[in-house]
Amino acid sequence: MSITIVTLDGPAGVGKTTVARELADRLEIAYLDTGAMFRAIALTLGEGSWELPVDKLVPELNRLDFDLEGVGRHSALLLNGFPLSEDIRSEQVGLWASHLGRIPVIRDFLRRNQQAIGQVTPLVAEGRDMGSVVFPDAKYKFFLDASIEIRAKRRFDQLKEMGMLEDLESIQARIRIRDDQDRNRSIAPLRPAPDAVVIDTGLLDAQGVLEEVLGHIAKKNI
Repeated sequence: MSITIVTLDGPAGVGKTTVARELADRLEIAYLDTGAMFRAIALTLGEGSWELPVDKLVPELNRLDFDLEGVGRHSALLLNGFPLSEDIRSEQVGLWASHLGRIPVIRDFLRRNQQAIGQVTPLVAEGRDMGSVVFPDAKYKFFLDASIEIRAKRRFDQLKEMGMLEDLESIQARIRIRDDQDRNRSIAPLRPAPDAVVIDTGLLDAQGVLEEVLGHIAKKNI
């Protein structure tokens, strides 16, 4: 089966990353973590960068260059030739990234980078607006969702495995803030593309979600 672009959108903590990596593995194509791109910019520019005027932001963005190497779980995003730091995975950087995601010049910069990668590399693109904005013509679009309580617990467990101890209630509060920012921003708000398949991951494990996604892809290729 010939796959060009598969989009996998949804809020924080629904299991997008696990499913996207496994899906890219099964399809033998690259995996693009667009959230990591926002986080990398947030970590590079630092706290308060979302308050900079556009004429200060643009020169900073022009110094950044993203590349994607590898296939499946071995796909790796590079920023200016170097692998992304695990520091981008902290809850604090995630909140900074959400602030930056409300700025048009940031979203435009990353959209152009993501589309450029998709023009030369078949991929599974994971993010918030892959199916609705970045790759609106993608044949395969999915939107994963789950309750805030389930997502917070998953994030808590994920951070614990990474050695990052966070308070569960604090994680849940930050997810609520991110949800509000992502769903209500004026530019590219978080919502399923009209033709996306919506999957509730609350009652499924990662393997169950993966099989459901693969099933829908197979149906489209009959």
